[in-house]
Amino acid sequence: MLKSLVKKAVSQVLEGDRKQGVALAVGGMASLLTGNKIASLAAFGQGFYQLERAWRADHPDFDGDLSARFAESVRFYEETHQDPTNRKLHVIGIPMIVGGAAGLLLAPPFRPVWTLSAGAFVAGWALNIIGHARHEKNAPAFADDPLSFIAGPLWDVKQVMDKRRSKQATSPLAAVA
Repeated sequence: MLKSLVKKAVSQVLEGDRKQGVALAVGGMASLLTGNKIASLAAFGQGFYQLERAWRADHPDFDGDLSARFAESVRFYEETHQDPTNRKLHVIGIPMIVGGAAGLLLAPPFRPVWTLSAGAFVAGWALNIIGHARHEKNAPAFADDPLSFIAGPLWDVKQVMDKRRSKQATSPLAAVA
């Protein structure tokens, strides 16, 4: 009985930690739109940390190094992104998010480049949210695995590169070469 109560209490703490981690990560990203870069990065970093802590608590048997952890994140990302339309929306939306975030962090707030970056950032997230809500019907991967913030863009680049290689291999010019 005591063991089950302790397990339930730990589960509730971790669930709270995960929810708070998601809220901090999302809040940190959203607050980039206010121009307050340091506070935004701090909130995002704290959220990332809490999500990783919750992930490790959910996977107590995992004892791999960073490479194995990243491989697990890529596997999870691919598993949670099966719908073809969602994948296409991500291939468009993720570069918009990454480029927008870079502009929001590098450009002076509320100047033309910053404003364009904000638009790209918001539009990219809108595409990803539509992809998950309407097509994939699941939460964004980072809610369960914070390394998806890194795995996602790299996975999308790999998808685009694989598609290009495939087209080049089947091209009539490839047979001549």
